Parts: sequence; C-alpha cells; structure tokens
Amino acid sequence: MDFFTQIAEEKIKQAISKGDFEQLEGKGKPLQKDSLSFVPDDLRMSYRIMKNSGYLPEEIVLQKEIISLREMINLCQQSAEKKELERKLTEKQLKFQMLMEKRQLRKSSAYGKYQHKLNRLF
Repeated sequence: MDFFTQIAEEKIKQAISKGDFEQLEGKGKPLQKDSLSFVPDDLRMSYRIMKNSGYLPEEIVLQKEIISLREMINLCQQSAEKKELERKLTEKQLKFQMLMEKRQLRKSSAYGKYQHKLNRLF
C-alpha cells in the first residue's frame, strides 16, 4: 500500500470507531440498482456521460417522437389533423430506418441484445 492509501484507511478506521457512519441515510437498506447496469462495461461510461449531459442519440430522439406521434394519432378526433399526424409519423419512421441502415447498428450484436433496454431507459 502506498502512503496515501494507508492514511485513508487509518481515517476510515478512526471514523468507524467514533461511530461517524452510524447515522448515514439508507443504512441497512439495499442499494438502488444502477439504471445502466445492463449496458456492457465498455459502453457504460459513455452512456452515463450522455445521459447526465442531457444528450440523446438521434435514433432515441426519433423513437420518442414516433411514440409521441402514435399517441397523438390515437387521441386525435379530427380527420384532417389525424392525416397530417400520420404523414409526420411515416416521415419519422422512414428517417429512423434510413439512420439505422446508415449506421448499420442493427447488424451489431450489442444493438440486438440491448435495444429494448436502451429504449426503455431513454
């Protein structure tokens, strides 16, 4: 052990003996599961950075828009407005398909394995 590790260990032992850790919030309760625990280790940090910065990949943004348009179509009462929403939905679906073909993500084994989990997360 290096010098700083020994100092840290000693400070932790002192805090335990003083009882500094007895009143911690959540003591005795299970830890919350990490929302990105299903993402492979080598991708997890990049997804966490994107999530924390508020950035969503373009395919996720398009999927959210597609879901929103479908919900609006289901609730729509006016036929003219419904046709316009259906046109927009078709446009977004085509854009999504073209993006996926361009990126060739569907050929990736990781995409197939984690697609539904990532969609649910974002």
